[in-house]
Amino acid sequence: MGKVLPDGRRVAPSILAADWSRMWEQVKTVIDAGARVIHVDVMDGHFVPPITMGPQMVEALSEHVHDAGGWLDVHLMIERPEHQVKAFADAGADSINIHWEATPHVHYALKAVRAAGCVAGLAVNPATPPEAVAGVADSFEILLCMTVNPGWGGQEFIETSKDKVRRLRSILPDRVAITVDGGVDPETARPLREAGARLFVAGSAVFGQPDPVAAYAELVTAAGAS
Repeated sequence: MGKVLPDGRRVAPSILAADWSRMWEQVKTVIDAGARVIHVDVMDGHFVPPITMGPQMVEALSEHVHDAGGWLDVHLMIERPEHQVKAFADAGADSINIHWEATPHVHYALKAVRAAGCVAGLAVNPATPPEAVAGVADSFEILLCMTVNPGWGGQEFIETSKDKVRRLRSILPDRVAITVDGGVDPETARPLREAGARLFVAGSAVFGQPDPVAAYAELVTAAGAS
């Protein structure tokens, strides 16, 4: 049997906003508070302007996170992600999200994720219509809906995202978990939950707060998560 995404609604703290000089300490803090999905934002300086981290960060965290019962959710904001899937899978990723807009071979890239033993996720930018993904709906288990433009933390939530999530929920199979990523905080989490989101990625709303544990708990309550 392959990997199975943690059930129920989950808040997935993004390490992009963590203090990198003490990364595991930061991640352990939210895992001890109940987090089970840890989100890893990978950026290449091409698909999005910033450059962030690579497989080495996933490898450095994987044993710790897995020993604690956690799940590493990798978000590849990179061009031609199919070329890098195996490296992240080998490093310990549990799920890998590739972007619809980042490759002409979306079906092939998603197939590569599954072949590497990971749960496949398809990410879409704000300008990509929900209907675009219907043709490959059998090829992924996660649909990551960007609720800001990808590439930078701390952006303002795009209000029309709520309607987009609702539309995605109506056209995708029930088995597909919808992730929302960008501008997710206690205020936006509630309507996103009502629209059908199941995974709530939060970076600055958790690690960017004076008390990440309290911030995580508040977000869990707003998202109706476990």
